[in-house]
Amino acid sequence: MEDILKEIQKLVLGVINAQKLSTVIYGTVLSVSPLEIQVDQKLTLKEEQLKLTRAVMDYEVDMTVDHVTENRAGGSGEASFEAHNHDYKGRKKFLIHNGLIAGDRVTMIRAHGGQQFLIIDKEVVG
Repeated sequence: MEDILKEIQKLVLGVINAQKLSTVIYGTVLSVSPLEIQVDQKLTLKEEQLKLTRAVMDYEVDMTVDHVTENRAGGSGEASFEAHNHDYKGRKKFLIHNGLIAGDRVTMIRAHGGQQFLIIDKEVVG
């Protein structure tokens, strides 16, 4: 009876492993264009296998600002050397620099089936 239970356990584990359920894996960015990530000595992921989140890409955000610039001398004409301020107000676009660079260590989730990988975060090196 124990032999039958062990065989059933082996079969169930084999089925589960064959399904390649989601798994967290780590890798290192080898190149950015085209994007390649090395997981281990035998596995290098190519761009078509990878999906990126905002945590690992450059993107723009709109922000509302409302402040006054520092006192600065400059400009043209008679008042060019007098210190003055400027209002800095309104909705402005800002670029967030989160893009991957070679050498970044990344955390990925392997999608069900094992062919697609979602890069969820990075550890910046250097």
